Amino acid sequence: MHPLGEAPHSLVVTGGAGFIGSNLCRALSASGGIESIVVLDDLSTGRAGNLDGIDGIDLVVGTVLDAELVRSLVSRADAVVHLAARPSVTRSLEDPLATNECNVLGTLRVLEAARHGGRPQVIVASSSSVYGANRLLPAPETVACSPLSPYAASKLAAEAYALSYSASFDLPVLAFRFFNVFGPFQRADHAYAAVIPTFVSAALQDKPLPVHGDGKQTRDFTFVGSVTSMLVDALSRGVTCPQPVNLAFGERCSLLELASLLELVVERPLDLVHLEPRPGDVRDSQADTSRLRTLFPGVMPTPLVDGLRETVDWARTEIASPAGTARIAR
Repeated sequence: MHPLGEAPHSLVVTGGAGFIGSNLCRALSASGGIESIVVLDDLSTGRAGNLDGIDGIDLVVGTVLDAELVRSLVSRADAVVHLAARPSVTRSLEDPLATNECNVLGTLRVLEAARHGGRPQVIVASSSSVYGANRLLPAPETVACSPLSPYAASKLAAEAYALSYSASFDLPVLAFRFFNVFGPFQRADHAYAAVIPTFVSAALQDKPLPVHGDGKQTRDFTFVGSVTSMLVDALSRGVTCPQPVNLAFGERCSLLELASLLELVVERPLDLVHLEPRPGDVRDSQADTSRLRTLFPGVMPTPLVDGLRETVDWARTEIASPAGTARIAR
C-alpha cells in the first residue's frame, strides 16, 4: 500500500479501456505523479481506441478471470482500481451465470492477488442497483439491500467480498457504489446501452427518445468527471473505508425531466416513444451523501445540464470521426 497522503507510483485499472476506466486514465494522466498505469481489459465492452492520446498507459488484453495474469500485474502495483465487470441488468437476466463469474469471481481474483501480493490499496466499483426494492430515499449505505436482478446481486456480492477482505486480512479497500454514471466514451451502439447515451444518440439522429415505462422513474445521474475526480482523490490520499460509500450527489431526476434538459442542450424539441418497462429496473434511485462528504469534504459535482452538454459535444465529435487504435501489450 502506498503511504497515506501520497499518490501511488504504479497502478492497475481493470476494465480501464471501458467508459469509466478510460475517463479515469485521462484524469490520472493529467494529474501526474503516477509513473506506471497498466490497464487490464478483455475488450468485450471496452475499446482500445478509448485510450488513444493518453501518455504512459500500457494496455494488457486479458480477463480478470485469469488468476495468473491478474497476480502478475497486481503484484507490481501500489494500487488497483477494479472497474472490470459484465454490465447491464438486462444482460444479467439473459445469462446470470456469466454475470456472476465476471463480477463476483473476477473481483475475488483481484482481491486474492492483492492479498498475496504487495497488499495494494484496492478500489472496487459497486452499484446503486444493490438497493433494489428498498424504497427509502435518499438511500444511506446502512439500509438493507434488496437486489432485483442478478446484476445487482453480483455487485452486492463483489462489494461484500471486498469489505470482508478488509476485515479479515486488513487489506486497504474502498468500495464505491456508483449511481448512473454518464459522460463521454459511454456508447449507445449496443443492446444494453444506458439511458443517457441512448437518449443522446437518438436526439442527434433525429429519432424519438425511447422511454421504458411512464418516464417518471428517477435516477441520481452522476457525471463521469465527478466520479473520476473522486477516484483520483481517493488514490492520492490512500482513502479506505470499512463500509461501502455512495458515489453520487443526492440529486434525483426523472427520465421525462432528463428529456427536457436534453432539449435545452440540443436547442430543439424532442419526441418520445414509450416502450414496455424493463424487468429488474429500480423505480427510483437517490444517494444519501453523508458518508461521501465526510471522506471527501468540499466535493462539488458537475451539474447535470453541464454534463449533458459535454456528453453531447463528445457524441457529435464521435459521429464525425473514425475510431482510433491504442498501444497494446501482453
